[in-house]
Amino acid sequence: MEENLKSRKLETATLAGGCFWCTEAVFQRLDGVEKVTSGFSGGTIKNPAYREIITGRTGHAEAIQISFDPNIISFSELLLIFFATHDPTTLNRQQNDVGTQYRSAIFYHSEEQEIQAREIIDKLEAEKVFKDRIVTEVTEFSAFYKAEEEHQDFYNQHRQQPYCQFIIDPKITKLNKLFSDKLKKN
Repeated sequence: MEENLKSRKLETATLAGGCFWCTEAVFQRLDGVEKVTSGFSGGTIKNPAYREIITGRTGHAEAIQISFDPNIISFSELLLIFFATHDPTTLNRQQNDVGTQYRSAIFYHSEEQEIQAREIIDKLEAEKVFKDRIVTEVTEFSAFYKAEEEHQDFYNQHRQQPYCQFIIDPKITKLNKLFSDKLKKN
């Protein structure tokens, strides 16, 4: 797969914005995003299971890994959408989800991604886009572990569930309103 990404000139972004079901649903809809995988990053053990992650003791964050075409959507654009569709000012929390596994984090894959992430955070802070200070962690990528199959494409498969209707639907509505020009034309 890594060979395929390079031949198509796709890049990789790894982001954590709380529950991976929410972030996956947002980024799947963007033009230039080829694939979104839900999983875990930033922890201390290899190949963690979901049941271990939710305890908060492994150090992993629920994250998504995005394969994207930078000729269609840039890493900076992905980050602006990331910041607009979750709360980057709450430490280890997104709405009712509480714990280090729900932290806001950017796991950068290159020095260029790190620089862009820090510049965007500085700009959002300077412009006082958020009432509170941004607490998003910016950390070098080390490993990503794919979550179990039942966590992949969750929102699209379970839209009728209350969590999807009350937590994810508003994020999709916001995405459609603020970034309609970045959506896939299906």
